[in-house]
Amino acid sequence: MRISFDIDDTLVIRNSVSRCEAGLLPGFVSEPLRQGTIKLFRELRRRRWEIWIYTTSERTPWQIRTWLWLYGLCVDGIVNSEKHREVIARNHPLLSVSKYPPAFQIDLHVDDSEGVKMEGDAGNFRVIVVRPDDEFWAGKILEAVNDFSSPKRA
Repeated sequence: MRISFDIDDTLVIRNSVSRCEAGLLPGFVSEPLRQGTIKLFRELRRRRWEIWIYTTSERTPWQIRTWLWLYGLCVDGIVNSEKHREVIARNHPLLSVSKYPPAFQIDLHVDDSEGVKMEGDAGNFRVIVVRPDDEFWAGKILEAVNDFSSPKRA
């Protein structure tokens, strides 16, 4: 199974009240990673999920991998705005969406945007919305992973 995460306001929270993970560099040098991400990623790995980043930002894959490495994390794939535009233009030229996880065989996407959730509902792909101020966000994702992984009941 493959899960993807948005960055801004999902993994990076820039308000002064949010708690962040400890990294190799101070938060003012590197983007702060939302508290709970390290434990969540490790649990997803334990459950054999592939972890991807899917962002509409212009960050390069190298920047994203380096940033996560500073927290001891790695991901299996990265979709940034450039990659998204390239794949959608080539394979889905009539589609006009900000994100389209099925184009990258992503089973479940995590985002802060209700708009992305609406695109998921319309496009028949799963989106879990987590608010920047939700301190129980990781549990919500694990519940969705459990539901996704469970056999469907009649």
